[in-house]
Amino acid sequence: MFNDIRLNRRAILASALVAPAIAQAQPAFPTRPISLIVPFPPGGTTDISMRALAEAAGKHLPQPVIIENKPGAANTLGAAQVARARPDGYTLTQFPASAIRVQILQRLPYDTLRDFTPIICVVGYPFIVAAKKGRFAHGWRSFIEEARANPGKLSFGSTGANGTPHVYMAELMRREGLDVTHIPFRGDADGSQSMLGGHIDLMAGSTSMAGLVESGQLVFLNSWTPERLRRFPDVPTLKDLGYDLVVTTPFGIMAPAGLPAPITRTLHDAFKAGMEDPAFIEMRDRYEMLPEYRNSADYAALLREMVQQEKALIQRLGLTAG
Repeated sequence: MFNDIRLNRRAILASALVAPAIAQAQPAFPTRPISLIVPFPPGGTTDISMRALAEAAGKHLPQPVIIENKPGAANTLGAAQVARARPDGYTLTQFPASAIRVQILQRLPYDTLRDFTPIICVVGYPFIVAAKKGRFAHGWRSFIEEARANPGKLSFGSTGANGTPHVYMAELMRREGLDVTHIPFRGDADGSQSMLGGHIDLMAGSTSMAGLVESGQLVFLNSWTPERLRRFPDVPTLKDLGYDLVVTTPFGIMAPAGLPAPITRTLHDAFKAGMEDPAFIEMRDRYEMLPEYRNSADYAALLREMVQQEKALIQRLGLTAG
């Protein structure tokens, strides 16, 4: 019996010595490039911000973060792909509020609160409404007056049906009692060119159109930010115009459900460091994007709140699948 006890002790000691060696033998994550899906076309504010963040985060990982653009389907293609991906940390997606909204509106292959591991919340959008320079002499007030006098004759573009620019323009039109036609586009670039060609009257989108404003081709009629835009201090906010409304819809990065906690921490820490990189901060400030950092747990809590907010918005506006 004494020999049996001694043998068991030796086995326990041997296993204790082997365990650290096995752990050390495991390769550090990641061992290959990470794919970060951006469900918007190249060149827009989301794409530019995610490329800057991916490059900055890659400095803190042994492998790069590669952007993969997948626009379309109301910005849900990234979420749909990540929801069915392996939970190994190599497939991530930028997750916009529209991905929540559309999933509530129609049957999609994912559930916001069930099928993802939230990694980090990054920034909020500086939404704006733009028009061709000279189209509305007195800005937003001129648009309201003309739309009221010509029901159904004016139109506005956005970056897709049931996207945030579309939905909150619809909310503004509801509050004003106006009938204005919505025209969806793949991105700000397509919509702004259509507006310059006189095919639509307004474009609700992002500050990626700032270059056309600075070149004198477009003007911003309003911004949906809490404060006026730093680069465009003459542009009124919705609050300046009498609307009790601020729209920034914070977005972050998601991985598949079931992602191991150590990988979640590694990704969070790399992207958090990327958010503090001077190059990312310069890009964020250039496009007036609003810092909305939340860690993985706090981002999960925010997503639960956003799901409830989106359900209320859908019911109020009577939205249907686009």
